[in-house]
Amino acid sequence: MTTLTLHDLAKKMTGIDFTLLQTHTDSGDIAGRPMSNNGDVDYDGDSWFFSLEDTDAVRQIQRNPKVALSFTGKKSLLGKPPLFVAVQGRAALVRDKAALQQHWVKDLDHWFEQGVDTPGLLLIHVAATRIHYWDGEDEGEILR
Repeated sequence: MTTLTLHDLAKKMTGIDFTLLQTHTDSGDIAGRPMSNNGDVDYDGDSWFFSLEDTDAVRQIQRNPKVALSFTGKKSLLGKPPLFVAVQGRAALVRDKAALQQHWVKDLDHWFEQGVDTPGLLLIHVAATRIHYWDGEDEGEILR
C-alpha cells in the first residue's frame, strides 16, 4: 500500500474528465450516471458538475447527499492497468450565480444555450470524505 498525498494523486488524475456519479434512489438502490467535470481536472477533493434542477440525480441528492464518484484513467502503452479512483463524499446543490460563472466553460454552451442564466441550472458540488485509489499494484486511501 502506498501513501500518496492528495496532490500526488491529483497529478496522476490529470486529464480524467469523466466520472460516474452514484446516488441513492428512493428504494435505496444505487443509481449511476456519467458526468463531466468540464476540464476542471486539478483535483483537490472537490468536484463540480453542472446539472438542471429537474433531474433524478438532483432529487436523489436532496434526499440523501451521500454520493460516490468513480474515475478511470487510460490504460498505459505497456498494457499496465489504468488508474482507478473511488471517491465517497457529500453532495451539495449550489445555485449561486457567481459559483456558476466561476466553473463555466464555453463548451457548456452546447448543453445550456442560455449559459449561467439557463432556468434551473445548478452545480452539484461533491466534497470527498474518503478517496481510495488503485494504480497497478499500488493502492491507498486518503481521508479528508
